[in-house]
Amino acid sequence: MKRPILILRPEPGASATALRAREMGLAAIVRPLFETRAVEWSAPDATGFDAIMMTSANAARLGGDRLADYRHLRLYAVGEATAEAAKAAGFTTIIVGARDVAALVADLVNAGCHDVLHLAGHDRTPAVAPFHIETVMVYASDTLPTPEIPDDTVALVHSARAAQRFSEIVADKNSTAIVAISPAVAEAAGPGWRAIAVARSPQDTAMLALAATLCETLPE
Repeated sequence: MKRPILILRPEPGASATALRAREMGLAAIVRPLFETRAVEWSAPDATGFDAIMMTSANAARLGGDRLADYRHLRLYAVGEATAEAAKAAGFTTIIVGARDVAALVADLVNAGCHDVLHLAGHDRTPAVAPFHIETVMVYASDTLPTPEIPDDTVALVHSARAAQRFSEIVADKNSTAIVAISPAVAEAAGPGWRAIAVARSPQDTAMLALAATLCETLPE
């Protein structure tokens, strides 16, 4: 019997990932560790920026009406899911980063950007860059009560914060394999897991493809 996929990301992303997994013939268990919500935020003057950066689809999904101030700017997004959410929020010029925040910063450097607005969550990977970045929190992720965590699964981990919390609440790490969305997330998960692997790109499709392989190849 195939190991099930354990999905830890918040809704609505968790259900979307579960649907993709089941379409691939994988069993999926949804156990969100956090719940996202919009927060009040002040929109800086758009004339002070030459680009927008988003590292999570939640920024576009929960940013609200103030996002309209920036739709004329180029938007740099980590991953296709973030790009799709930005498009749904009305952005038209979207550049998709292939891997993580560091890769996105490299894209911004190559494009000659000097002043970038990072619309982000309260908990995020700090962006280090040789140009000015102003980070504004537009959403937050609240910790949910600890769910029941089954053994012998392949867990999809979409953020460093989720990796850290998952590491704290799993009693038997040797029974669980990890598929991380990025090297930084894999590092945050720490040692001791049955296996740990990093997706080739920060996309659900890449994570699920890797998870499907682990479900088949990990020994009982």
